[in-house]
Amino acid sequence: MKSGRLLSILLLLQTRGRVPAPELAERLEVSVRTIYRDVEALSAAGVPVYAERGRHGGIELLAGFRTDVTGLTTDESRALFILAAQGAHAALGLDAALGSALRKVMAALPAPHRPAAEVTSRRILVDATRWKSGPGQAVDLEVLQDAVFSDRRLRLRYRHSGERQRRTYTVDPYGLVAKAGVWYLVADRRGRPRLFRVDRVEAARPLDEPVRRRAGAELTDVWEVLRRQVEEREGGIEVTVRVPRDLLDMFRRMAAAQLTALPDDDGESEWVTARLTYPVLRAVRQLLAFSDRVELLDPPEARAELLAAARSVTALYRDADPAGG
Repeated sequence: MKSGRLLSILLLLQTRGRVPAPELAERLEVSVRTIYRDVEALSAAGVPVYAERGRHGGIELLAGFRTDVTGLTTDESRALFILAAQGAHAALGLDAALGSALRKVMAALPAPHRPAAEVTSRRILVDATRWKSGPGQAVDLEVLQDAVFSDRRLRLRYRHSGERQRRTYTVDPYGLVAKAGVWYLVADRRGRPRLFRVDRVEAARPLDEPVRRRAGAELTDVWEVLRRQVEEREGGIEVTVRVPRDLLDMFRRMAAAQLTALPDDDGESEWVTARLTYPVLRAVRQLLAFSDRVELLDPPEARAELLAAARSVTALYRDADPAGG
């Protein structure tokens, strides 16, 4: 677009000084005649730009002229250099492009704002991955990206958590979301919103059919609906446990997703009572990770499930012991 080209010319002249018209034409992929017409348009808009012909000529801004092309404030400049979810750029193959873009932004920033932006990039680091999350499965987003950007339907071969059988779906993608280091594909299946973890996609193939999104639905809207569904999911089983005080901090971290509310702590009792919610009864086996340090108090069926699991573990290692001990 012409407006974008005029802005590019202004940025180049502001950072480079005098630039020959043929060089501008080559960089912006237009003719030299178009460059001269653009210079006339800038001049008519009040920009003090002029062209000198000849062997050492070129296009130049009037000496001392500077303009805040970006209109950015100091805080806005800082915000650009605080990069959340840096791993997302690598997964999308955009690390090099990101570095190049930031260099261009730095060149375009008003001089008073550059030091703040540069210091921010050295003093603030956002790492969106969770502690001890493990190596995880390598995620190849290339096929999914192609479908998202080309607005085509997708055929997925997908493995649900806890299921051995793979399923095949035809979906209409809205986009990709990275949350806490995990990539999700947000899509419609048969006109209803669905969420697919990318690391469970075993195969993906874009179809020749155009995507069939619901009218007016955007990625941010569909993601918000799905996010609420996950966070407000009803049902499951609520259990009560007691935790020794010296384990409380670790327990809060490890069981954060299941905690119904933070445990009450009067600062004096040796034990603290907490309530957790699990989607299915079998999931209470997570508490075995705390061995005998956490006691499950209620309900009885959850205690029975945990006891059965403990007996199975005991039998496994007892049978594996050649001495029978």
